Amino acid sequence: MSTRTTARATWRRALLTVTAMSTALAALALPATAAPIHDREGGDYTITINGSNAFPESVAADHRYVYTGSIADGTVYRGRPGAKTLDPFLPAGQDGRTQATGIKVTGNRLLVAGAFTGRFFVYTHTGKLVSSYTVPDTGGPTLVNDETVTPNGDVYITDSFRAVVYRIPAAEVNAPATGAHRPLEVAYHLPDYVAGQSNGNGIVTTPDGKSLIIGYWYSGALYRLTLATGDVRKIDAPALPSADGIARRGNTLYVARSVNNEITTVRLSGDDTRATVVSERTYPGADTTTGVAVNGDRLLVTNSQMDTYLYGTPLTSPVFTLESLPLR
Repeated sequence: MSTRTTARATWRRALLTVTAMSTALAALALPATAAPIHDREGGDYTITINGSNAFPESVAADHRYVYTGSIADGTVYRGRPGAKTLDPFLPAGQDGRTQATGIKVTGNRLLVAGAFTGRFFVYTHTGKLVSSYTVPDTGGPTLVNDETVTPNGDVYITDSFRAVVYRIPAAEVNAPATGAHRPLEVAYHLPDYVAGQSNGNGIVTTPDGKSLIIGYWYSGALYRLTLATGDVRKIDAPALPSADGIARRGNTLYVARSVNNEITTVRLSGDDTRATVVSERTYPGADTTTGVAVNGDRLLVTNSQMDTYLYGTPLTSPVFTLESLPLR
């Protein structure tokens, strides 16, 4: 059986387990003060992705474009902020990019994680390949899942099936677009990885840029990794099982919880050692919310239909979408 097939089977088992646990765990984890928000009329709108195989796992945006990518075939889509559609930008399979999970924008660079393929790609905003990367060949499964950018321009990347964080130096990210191929270098090791489960997933920097915050999909725990020392500590916070993509503005985290079909808003303490759940938010049509991004005064969320991608069940909808919500 191929590594890709094995990895997908592992993630399927993890999803089944967490689906069975998530309702009970969420009820136990959330404080009584957490206020559910149900958006109906508050300026929500749907963004259509013009692709029949989109399965949008992640979303990113800046002042120029909104991006998403297909975990099924690696197509990258984009459109202008405020637009109601996203169109193909980077075609499936180009540069060996056959899957896409985490997507981020930094300056004039577009970053794309390659999921079960163990690949990672850096592009210019015009679509030229700057460089591509591959995880070290350990013989084990890999899920290159999400990434974040520190203030000095370094990129840090999670691997949900390996207890590591990879790093790409800023100098390589901003190098000329030569299409160079390099190995992904391990920067840090992470604790509490559970074999056979999807672990480290969403990743953001702390407000001061000196640490990383990493969410674990299976356990729902949040960890703080201090960049200067490599010290990793669990943040004192309620468990958020199925925590997937994470976005941050100031000391507020927006956590996409895929199985729960909601965005959980979390407030960090001043020293980033504690976090409090502020609210849970959902919307009509939420369909496996794996990715989230903040863009101006909007919150962008993916309706990934990931359960269909993993299990081959019938599509909930033949149209793939993102949801744009007012940020509040």
